[in-house]
Amino acid sequence: MRLGPVTRAAAGGLTRRRVQTIVIGLVLLVSTSACVLALALVADSSTPFDHAFATQRGAHVIAVVNPARATAADLAATRQLPEVTAAAGPFAEVTVTPKFTGPGGAQVGMSPMLVAGRASPGGPVDDVTLQSGHWVAGPGQLVLASDPSPGDNVSMPLGTRLTMPGAAGNVTLTVVGIADSVDSSAAGWVLPSEIAKLRVPGTPLAAQMQYRFRDAGNAAAVRTDVAAVTAALPRGAVTGTQSYLAIRAQEKSNIAPWVPFVVAFAVLGLALSALIVANVVSGAVVAGYWRIGVLKSIGFSPGQVVAAYTGQAMVPAVAGCVAGVALGNLLAAPVLRQTANVYGVGALHVPTWVDLAVPLAMCCLTAISALLPALRAGRFSAVQAIAAGRAPRTGHGYAAHRVLGRLALPRPVTIGLAAPFARPARTVITLTAVLLGATAVTFAVGLSSSLNRVANGLSHASAEPVQVLVPTAGPGGARIVKGGGGHVKASPAPGGSSGQARLPTPAEMERTVTAALRAQPGTLHYVAQADQTVGVAGLSQQVALTAFRGDATWTGYGMISGHWYTGPGQAVVGTGFLNDTGKSVGDTVTIFSGGRLVPVKIVGQVFDTDNNGVVMITDWQTLTRADPGATPDQYDVGLRPGVSATSYVRALHLRAPYGVNLTGRGSDFAIVIGLIGTLTLLLAIAAGLGVLNTVVLQTRERVHDLGVFKAIGMTPRQAITMVVCWVAGIGLLAGLIAVPAGIMLHHYVLPVMAAAANTGLPASILRVYGGGQIAVLALAGLVIAVAGALLPASWAAGTRTATALRAE
Repeated sequence: MRLGPVTRAAAGGLTRRRVQTIVIGLVLLVSTSACVLALALVADSSTPFDHAFATQRGAHVIAVVNPARATAADLAATRQLPEVTAAAGPFAEVTVTPKFTGPGGAQVGMSPMLVAGRASPGGPVDDVTLQSGHWVAGPGQLVLASDPSPGDNVSMPLGTRLTMPGAAGNVTLTVVGIADSVDSSAAGWVLPSEIAKLRVPGTPLAAQMQYRFRDAGNAAAVRTDVAAVTAALPRGAVTGTQSYLAIRAQEKSNIAPWVPFVVAFAVLGLALSALIVANVVSGAVVAGYWRIGVLKSIGFSPGQVVAAYTGQAMVPAVAGCVAGVALGNLLAAPVLRQTANVYGVGALHVPTWVDLAVPLAMCCLTAISALLPALRAGRFSAVQAIAAGRAPRTGHGYAAHRVLGRLALPRPVTIGLAAPFARPARTVITLTAVLLGATAVTFAVGLSSSLNRVANGLSHASAEPVQVLVPTAGPGGARIVKGGGGHVKASPAPGGSSGQARLPTPAEMERTVTAALRAQPGTLHYVAQADQTVGVAGLSQQVALTAFRGDATWTGYGMISGHWYTGPGQAVVGTGFLNDTGKSVGDTVTIFSGGRLVPVKIVGQVFDTDNNGVVMITDWQTLTRADPGATPDQYDVGLRPGVSATSYVRALHLRAPYGVNLTGRGSDFAIVIGLIGTLTLLLAIAAGLGVLNTVVLQTRERVHDLGVFKAIGMTPRQAITMVVCWVAGIGLLAGLIAVPAGIMLHHYVLPVMAAAANTGLPASILRVYGGGQIAVLALAGLVIAVAGALLPASWAAGTRTATALRAE
């Protein structure tokens, strides 16, 4: 086969059909980038912790050592152990309890956080990933982990100044960077020289050593490795260890709820991209049937015709694929950064195999899409090919024109609405593309609304926008500060060498807090809360128990089944509790604490994911039967309508100088909602490009008809109306189908996400689609179709009549 004529024919087609060439390249660019992003999300969602752990050389074990018992030489010697492949440290560490000035000047207290001294983020182990800002470069600077204390739910922008007790009074640190450690090795990092300034007198010295081992695939291997390190150091040098396996298990639990939604969007993106590429390329070849007939009439063989038209499609396709890989990686960087924050891992990247496989697959898809119609055309005689390239084809769409022509609608509208019936196969593909895009929009709107309700339901930020955290005296006078998720964290006891005042008694603190709440004008209601852990007969693990003193029906807990407790001896429990105990609503369980056994009837299933859903919520009398000495560690506060939560916190802090905080929603939800918007926009753009391609092809095919219409008086505005109506009916139909499809997808994915989080869902979280919202969403397909058609419609309207008529 002679390649010269084939090359010239392909080059001629590219130059003659510049718009079509650009459309193919643009569609491949967007589709390839969408596929790169989609596959990267799917790949990174499979085992994101393992990917990040390998990339950042995570530590299999972090050992906390006492520098007073192990010298630097002792620690350095552990690097030579046969089990150890890499080690980093020692990094001095200290636990601090900072405060910062929140919105409106309110003082916001944080839970205790671990700060490590580290000169640089990189190293042979635990390569810390900077998300924003820069690494510490001098005294008074702090790099903060992106989620330093999950229970605080506070935003820490760069430049925030944190104040905390130190060696010689209060120390102020400025946040200069946000970073992630895949090991969660610290909540913040400072220069090594800063640790001494942050250590309150009397606080024991501590440092961390980070190790990677040859064999750490299971808990037994890790225990053996830890034993080897411990044996190599002086007795008592190792005061604690942290295994990566525990973090890995926790991260898998955190990740599980988000994977179904990411995969759902990714599958939509992959299907939409493949469909549009096939439609665009095959349509371009079909649109060239007339020219194929001309080529055959001047002597081109069937093989030369197939090669010319396949090559004509492949040139812009290859260019679009190459550019799409680059664009996909650019788009993936912020999206994967958001996904990494949601998953709680340091960094995620586009796998190399994705960058290679996607363009190869797209090029193969393009070749197949071009080859099939080209082979068909190659078998045509010259006369058949020329006839097949004319539009409309005989017998296609005439009946629709006759029926629609009888309607009391402007003629340009009826002509446009009947046009899709001339190319039924192309119409079905375009309908499917718009349908997928509109389905993604419907799904995204519902998912965003549901996640907002989930965030409010778990944080109770709407019902109780203010919380007062009350420190209590623990064993030995240690100060206990309630942290996130109902757990408690201990910090050094006040007084003595630290120079702090005596901690008030629980009764004194209760009187101070309740008096302040009653005196504050904006208080609508409040309730005392205590968080404990108790045993449950039949369960090996402890259960997180929350007890309220007073009416707590307003605190914002969503009920999945049953009802809120109404008196002593009753409780509502989480889904995880029911799953682990095998109990149901209406059954009775026995709780125990300190040798006291208390029967409790389960009257409801509550929406609460704390402690993996193994939670119990009851009234104060039930708790005091098991623990007579229980005292509140938190007050939940509801505000009067119109009262600013920030102003309230600022004023209340002056009356009750304890931990007065705004109730915060988890940052994961905001990140996921932003991720939903990004993915939806990409899918809508891809669907719009599919529509643009359809309209361009139809404009090419009907250019002579357009010239006739313009010759008999059709105005540019009427021409735009006619062209837009070519796809308006398709878009409207797709939108009407997409609404139930999107709702079904929403109702399927949300329970899967909830099951992965070991919880059920209140009915209110699924019932997010209102009548007005459904009516608007039904127009999503129409909007996508019209948006995709406007540009080629304006080209058609601007075509000169003589030029259009000569196009025959």
